[in-house]
Amino acid sequence: MTDPRDPSAPTPEQAPDAGRQGLSGSRDGARIERDDADGERGDVSEHRAGAEHHTEAGHGTSAGHAASSEGAHRERDGSRRRRRRSSGILAWVRETAIVVVCALVLSVLIKTFLVQAFYIPSGSMEETLEIGDRIMVSKLTPGLTDVERGDIVVFVDPGGWLDDVPENDGGPVRNAITEALTFVGIYPQDAGHHLIKRVIGLPGDTVACCTADGNLTVNGVEIDEPYLAPGAAPSRMEFEIVVPEDSLWVMGDNRDNSADSRAHLGQPGGPFVPIDNVVGTAFVTVWPLSNITWHSDPDETFDPVPDP
Repeated sequence: MTDPRDPSAPTPEQAPDAGRQGLSGSRDGARIERDDADGERGDVSEHRAGAEHHTEAGHGTSAGHAASSEGAHRERDGSRRRRRRSSGILAWVRETAIVVVCALVLSVLIKTFLVQAFYIPSGSMEETLEIGDRIMVSKLTPGLTDVERGDIVVFVDPGGWLDDVPENDGGPVRNAITEALTFVGIYPQDAGHHLIKRVIGLPGDTVACCTADGNLTVNGVEIDEPYLAPGAAPSRMEFEIVVPEDSLWVMGDNRDNSADSRAHLGQPGGPFVPIDNVVGTAFVTVWPLSNITWHSDPDETFDPVPDP
């Protein structure tokens, strides 16, 4: 039993302090515990922050990879587009070249066997053909079809009908281009060594001028010529000829201004045109647009004429 006089025994006054101190100690301990908890929470927060940092870093890395992948994808798409564009251009060039070559070949074939363009340089066929007209000439005649009276024919000079043709003075480059375009049929053939007239007499025909009315006769039949230039007489010189075999008698529609078969009567080359010299028959004027005209045989003129 404790001696109440023992000084080591706590007095009643000390006991509450001790209890309070115990409480204080407990509170301090609680504070410490709370501080420890706060530290733990701090650690947790730091871990979370670290995790968030790593997550953000991860997102940054992923975004970098995504951007790099997108850039590579765009580059591949751009490369594909460039290849497609280049391939498209090459295909267009190839197709254009094929079309041009085919067109040139077709033009040469047409010019050689079917149709050729010519330019009218003189007024000997006015007003049927005017100076500067561009005409199309069918090469099916002679050949598949025979030359007929009234046909407008283009033919090569049989000899002595034309003066010497001057050289084209457009310069070597221009001349070469003109010749190339003429060869393929794009540019019309100029006069050169060619002439154009109307067929009046076929082989064996007798052509004479003139009747009391001033008209021509073919095989004894007087003909009316509506295609003559206004005011032009059928002929101002008298003649009577028989057309030789394989030859033609030709005259211009502008009789007062045409050095045709009449002008070469008695000349070394003679007044007749060999059928072999005929290039073809003019069937249409295509230029200028105001002069577009189809040229058909004047049937009413020569239908009454009998065979020789």
